[in-house]
Amino acid sequence: MADRAVFTAVVYVLTSGCAWRYPPASFGVNFKTAHRRPAAWTEAGLWRRIHVAVLDELGGRGEVDWSRAIVDAASVRAKKGVN
Repeated sequence: MADRAVFTAVVYVLTSGCAWRYPPASFGVNFKTAHRRPAAWTEAGLWRRIHVAVLDELGGRGEVDWSRAIVDAASVRAKKGVN
């Protein structure tokens, strides 16, 4: 199955709120593939490479405002207890 079709289906599911089991048939992607392939892409470092490429492109155009940042609490280790 073509990576582009799977990527399109994955983006659709993630942005639309559609359940993994029900991507539109027009994508031509089996739901199991659409659910499994992103894990393989993560293992291969694809998401990191895409992130860096987007930042490089936008940074090259001067379209990134580096004066601000957001830290998502879900991405930061939370230690137990208060010390």
